[in-house]
Amino acid sequence: MGLQIQKETFEPEEYERFSQRLADSLEALRRILARPGFGVGPRTIGAELEMFLVDAAGFPLPVNRQVLGQTMDPRVTVEIDRFNLECNLRPGPLAGRPFTAMREEFESALAEVRRAAATQGARVAVTGILPTLREKDLGMGSMTALPRYRALSAAIRRRRREEPLRVVIGGEDTLTLEWDDVTLEGANTSLQYHLRVDPSDFASMYNAAQLATPVVLAVSSNSPFLMGRRLWDETRVALFRQAVDDRGEPQSEAPQHGRVTFGHGWVRQGALELFAESVALYPPLLPVLGPESPLECLSRGGLPRLDELRLHQGTVWSWNRAIYDPSGTGHVRIELRALPAGPTVVDMLANGALLLGLTLGLSSDMEALLPGLPFSCARGNFLRAAKEGLDARLLWPERHAPSPRLVSAGELVERLLPVARAGLVDAGVASEEADELLSIVQARVRAECTGARWQRKMLARLEAHMPRQDALAALLERYMLLASSGRPVHEWPLD
Repeated sequence: MGLQIQKETFEPEEYERFSQRLADSLEALRRILARPGFGVGPRTIGAELEMFLVDAAGFPLPVNRQVLGQTMDPRVTVEIDRFNLECNLRPGPLAGRPFTAMREEFESALAEVRRAAATQGARVAVTGILPTLREKDLGMGSMTALPRYRALSAAIRRRRREEPLRVVIGGEDTLTLEWDDVTLEGANTSLQYHLRVDPSDFASMYNAAQLATPVVLAVSSNSPFLMGRRLWDETRVALFRQAVDDRGEPQSEAPQHGRVTFGHGWVRQGALELFAESVALYPPLLPVLGPESPLECLSRGGLPRLDELRLHQGTVWSWNRAIYDPSGTGHVRIELRALPAGPTVVDMLANGALLLGLTLGLSSDMEALLPGLPFSCARGNFLRAAKEGLDARLLWPERHAPSPRLVSAGELVERLLPVARAGLVDAGVASEEADELLSIVQARVRAECTGARWQRKMLARLEAHMPRQDALAALLERYMLLASSGRPVHEWPLD
């Protein structure tokens, strides 16, 4: 988030000053984006990978700060719960063999985390939701002891007038919870890709990412269980929306918007409107001011950091998020946040190749495609993909009426693979690299075996012989063993 947060409560005047700084920051960003040449440059990609620390029995082990203390790797950092860590990969050029470079980074970072974790009796599990997670593993005692996490939890409680969070998720089973803090967020771990784009291309690229995300999520799902219940193929989506919901009981007829969001409409002009939307729709949670006045910085010919705007944007969890980065000469990028962690490095790279390829490949067709798909249909696609995975039927825009039309997720992936390939190759990615990764996606679709599908089938087999909690623990051991082999999930056996 940039700014250091050192306290948990704030006075009304601090919110007022922060809101004024947000208004100044939006004006500064408008002027920055209007500068000729701002943010223009070669496309780059980066990634962030979250993971779990588990003990010898496969249960969460809350030792992230101890593990962090055993490594000097700057890519590794803590996350909200004490059993979570995150690796931030270095950004690199999209052209060439970016996924080969990223694979080397993933593997070296994971090897270093595993080495450091072993010194604390911990192992590393890379999966969307840990199958063995229990209610007693969460709560304030599981929160990483940093002021920013306590401040975030306190701010959401205040916004809810101290009402507990209520979580209800229905699938084959039903989960109902009441919760008093934001540690449920740490039950989710994800893989986030970053794509730097020229400001003039932002709207078409962002809309393409929104259109593509449900398709890729359906074929990438890897989070079917939570607290012993069989829920959505991507239960993370349902859980995250409720885990940081700052809306209490309605106090008026005015609509309240959840801070975890797929969005509110297609982008019409560019990145600025997404930042403006976040400021307009979501009250500040953490009104911490930095020393810089963005308008004064601009008047001196500088490039403002816009720390307050970036902090605020970080408390609105869009599944695809606009990012302003002041480093170097500055740029904007899209953070693609919907994909789960795991199962293997090669699976995660294949998922990224599909999502990035479709974002690039569909972007030039947005003007023709978007009239055929109301935004509410895109949002519905996202929820259906999260709930049903490869079984989902998604609405897809057609160039001729009637549009949109329902298409099975698997059929749609096969239909769009050439679009993803063209998007990658046209952006300079080596054709052999694109073909190798997209062939993994194709094989997964034809085998009808995502991470979520494999986990569901394995649990059914194991549960025939043992209680569910034991079966989930045994499932995790098989999952971690097979993941360590590096074989993509569609090749994993079920015996």
